[in-house]
Amino acid sequence: MQKKYIFATSAALVVLIAGAFTYKVYAERNNGIAAIVNGEQITVAEVKEAYDQNPQFSASAKFEDFYNYALDIMVNAKLALQAATKANIQATPEYQKQLAAVQDEIARQVYLDQQINARITPAEVKKAYDEYVAGFKSSKEVKAKHILVQTEDLAKEIIAKLDSKEATFDELAQKYSDDQPELGFFTEEMMVPEFSKAAFAMEKNTYSKEPVKTEFGYHVILVEDTRDSAPLPLEALEEQIKGKLARQAVEQIVDGLNKDAQIEKFDLNGKKIEAGKKEAVEAKPAETK
Repeated sequence: MQKKYIFATSAALVVLIAGAFTYKVYAERNNGIAAIVNGEQITVAEVKEAYDQNPQFSASAKFEDFYNYALDIMVNAKLALQAATKANIQATPEYQKQLAAVQDEIARQVYLDQQINARITPAEVKKAYDEYVAGFKSSKEVKAKHILVQTEDLAKEIIAKLDSKEATFDELAQKYSDDQPELGFFTEEMMVPEFSKAAFAMEKNTYSKEPVKTEFGYHVILVEDTRDSAPLPLEALEEQIKGKLARQAVEQIVDGLNKDAQIEKFDLNGKKIEAGKKEAVEAKPAETK
């Protein structure tokens, strides 16, 4: 078993090395130039960067397959930029207005990112995880399978086949079930009440002796295992914790900026809005014709 893991790891390493070597060969050909558009170069490295920055492509297509598709797009983009430059678009009021808006948005985002990253340290993530573990309340979990059918008679027929050992639960599920049989582990509140009540009253390695009716139909349930739930590992929750801390950080940053600023607000009638108050907009009756 251990040798198998070593082999798998080695195989993955070979693939990575082969991929890097293949790209290096492409980059060295024609001095790494992918296209020349009216004298301006597009390099293989630029296409590779676009590939690496788009996981939806890199996860489903090889770089060689992505290359021609992306190169056409990049050539067209270069042509459009050249045409815009020739038309002196950068000097137009519309361009300057949109550029200023983009620059302002980038500045805001970079500032917030820096402030958030300074707050979300490994120690803060660990602290939040420890609080989750300390407040975690264990509950019973059941691991089960089910066979879902639409009539009570068919459910009873399936139970009879299980009683007589005419077929296994999996065989009957494959033949009759309207839903996938595997449910995995779940807590009581994760299922509809009728299903949970039946499943959590059963012993391990037993199946329901009577059909269990829910809004979905009639179930025959097989309980495979039970356990007490445990806290999820840090690795499974790390991104979720960081997201929560980021939202909290943004609130703190914005509150701090407001606290330290001198702000005056006015309603639609030009009247100053007092701090802590929100003036209602005076509604005017619609004109009739």
